[in-house]
Amino acid sequence: MILRDKVALIFTSSADVLREVDKLSYLLAFTILLNNVQPVLSGVAIGSGWQATVAYINLACYYCAGLPLGFLMGWVLKLDVMGIWGGMILGGTAVQTVILAIITARCDWENEAEIAKQRVQKWSSPKSDDHTEDKN
Repeated sequence: MILRDKVALIFTSSADVLREVDKLSYLLAFTILLNNVQPVLSGVAIGSGWQATVAYINLACYYCAGLPLGFLMGWVLKLDVMGIWGGMILGGTAVQTVILAIITARCDWENEAEIAKQRVQKWSSPKSDDHTEDKN
């Protein structure tokens, strides 16, 4: 954010491009922040065995909220690139992050640990025919 008005100088000297990059840098910073939290929450949920739930949340957030909001902000409200990008971030990533944070916070982790323990025991218990007898 400190160099937001200088970053584009690496690629161009056009005053128009520099101005647009400067305006979009705030949205970029917010995007980077959310894209550091959302994958962690998504990974926790997937690792907990909630793959289907995460898939439905992802579809709903991006296709039912993010795309329509991006269209509305980009074309109807005439916010152009910032509107399309902002709609996807606010309607898609931000909503998904909030939903996954709520699910993660409300989860009974003691119960989840017990379920994981049972799965490990089930799949790692040795079978009787796999044992070799001691030769002593």
